[in-house]
Amino acid sequence: MATARGKYAFGFCDRTGFRYPLDQLVDEYQNGVKTGMRVGFDVVDPDHPQNFLGRVRTDDPQSLLNSRPDRKIEEAKVVIPTTDLATLEKIPVPFMAVEVGSVTISGTTEVADVTVSPTSVTAQFSLGGLSVQAVTTYTVTVASGTNSYGSGNKYYIAELSGASPALTLNEGDTYKFDQSDSSNSGHPLRFSTTANGSHGGGSEYTTGVTTSGTPGNAGAYTQITVAAGAPTLYYYCTNHSGMGGTANTP
Repeated sequence: MATARGKYAFGFCDRTGFRYPLDQLVDEYQNGVKTGMRVGFDVVDPDHPQNFLGRVRTDDPQSLLNSRPDRKIEEAKVVIPTTDLATLEKIPVPFMAVEVGSVTISGTTEVADVTVSPTSVTAQFSLGGLSVQAVTTYTVTVASGTNSYGSGNKYYIAELSGASPALTLNEGDTYKFDQSDSSNSGHPLRFSTTANGSHGGGSEYTTGVTTSGTPGNAGAYTQITVAAGAPTLYYYCTNHSGMGGTANTP
């Protein structure tokens, strides 16, 4: 009986039914086992690697230098691309270093009070959910100068330029005006909804405002947490007219 062989031998694909030279039909595999089907080389589905899940060891165990859990507070780091920290209420890390611009605020104890200069950011850290309270501090001095009210003694803010500079106090944020410098003696800084405060016929604005100490002495300050919907404010000296300026509350 004569048989076909070599280039004359052909077969049919078990999947498509198309005719192929016999040597172009390949065995089909599933899960590493032949299915018994021979299919064309161009329509065969390779045995998928996912079929071998669990058969190949893929874990890569490594020994730990100190395998026992660390009971100490681990240091973490949070990078905040702004000096406006007052909007932060909670940071979900047990302890941290805060990077503000080019200055890093860090703690080495479980509870830390940190003050950074010259960026004037004061942060208080406490454990628990790591509650963070932050205050933007402005250093106030008094010197001769000229503003919209004329010439004479004016407030200067170390972090801002010019006499009686316009301020931007964001709603919900806290701002501390440090009057420790001796030049502040006799010049208590307060806020009003009227330009020039009491000297312009207005009254003192007290919502969210706290004061401490005597201006010109260490620790003296006026602090304000800006209320939601706060009006445009004006800072002024309670004793002398024309020393302050505008505090916008966008």
